[in-house]
Amino acid sequence: MDYRYVLKELRHHHQRTLVNVLGIAVGIALFVSINAVSTAYRKAVSLPFKNLGADLVVQRPERRTMGSAQAPESMRGIRLPFSNQLLSSEDLRKLASIEGVGAMASSLLLWEFDRGGFRTIMGVGLSQPSLGPVKVREWLKEGRFPQQEGELVLEKHYAKFHHTKRGDKMSIGGRDFIVVGLLEIKEGAQIASANIYLPLTDAQKLLRKEFKGVNVVYLRLKSPSFLSRAKTRIDRELSGVSVTSSDSFLELMGGVSKILDQFSLLLSIIALGGAISLIIKTMLANLIARSSEIGILKAVGWTGRDVQKQLMGEALLQTLAGGVLGVIMGYGVSYLLGFASIPVSMPWEINLLPALARSAEGAASATVQLPVSISLGLTISALALALFAGTLASYFMGRRTSRMKPVDILRRL
Repeated sequence: MDYRYVLKELRHHHQRTLVNVLGIAVGIALFVSINAVSTAYRKAVSLPFKNLGADLVVQRPERRTMGSAQAPESMRGIRLPFSNQLLSSEDLRKLASIEGVGAMASSLLLWEFDRGGFRTIMGVGLSQPSLGPVKVREWLKEGRFPQQEGELVLEKHYAKFHHTKRGDKMSIGGRDFIVVGLLEIKEGAQIASANIYLPLTDAQKLLRKEFKGVNVVYLRLKSPSFLSRAKTRIDRELSGVSVTSSDSFLELMGGVSKILDQFSLLLSIIALGGAISLIIKTMLANLIARSSEIGILKAVGWTGRDVQKQLMGEALLQTLAGGVLGVIMGYGVSYLLGFASIPVSMPWEINLLPALARSAEGAASATVQLPVSISLGLTISALALALFAGTLASYFMGRRTSRMKPVDILRRL
């Protein structure tokens, strides 16, 4: 293969070269951007769990039958949420023994209804510093996290609404607490969103129950491969509990997630197939236009294999340039799409607010910015597909060239 001849030929027919390069670039750009957005969508849906370092959230909803004579618990004062009843010590022991569970953390979520309004209280355990609501420590805007009983941290918007600042006293359930910090909930972390955060022991004392328990358990698995088996075993061994994972968000999103799963690959193949068809058609048309040149080359001693190598070199260089340009274009499109936001609906089981609260609807669906990024694997796949397109085009041109006889070509000159 004469590389100098290849480069001269591409420069001489620069318009034809540009059409081929842009054709493959558009196909690769569509392939890259579609796959990047599809992956980003799945990442956005799993953000509520990723931000807490958890794979599963386990709770026990309140069970009441229609004909039950049991009177409903009073809504006045501090109470357990409907979807978060206490888990027994036996429940916690069973959860810790589930196969694949690598770490476990727990918290106590409380509701308080009084004349001043409604607020959510999160009692945070500090045994696992990287799992569960304790991670809100990383989102402190002012002050510090509670280090002893009688201290609490407020969510900054709640503090602003109630004109409360660091150092002020706040009464909860008849007890006085000192505000030692303010924090801002990270985007997509509504699972851990509460108005007030305090040590787990303080929250248990506020509930005034004999059993000092918890009602939300966060599990981190040793490997994602254990997810399905862990959920199945928890459902079997712990009656009446609800198990939530990132899959629950995908199921809630319904049609959108199914469309992305089923059609992202199909759309990518169609986009790439269109680019491959365009470059093959263009190169075959150019091959006919260059038939006189090929005839002269064969007449002066070039073999069909030599001509085929030369054409293959031109095709591969064009597709490689188109692949690189397509990845750059796809990155640009993905970067722009990264400014878009999507609504992520919150499953009822982990919605921290009651349906009657004014902000319950807002908490049930959070807006999350798409975390669009292009991985090294996607870049390599795009370039490999571009080279495949060039190889395929070279194959068809080689077959066409092998059937071209110099005598027939020169006769038509």
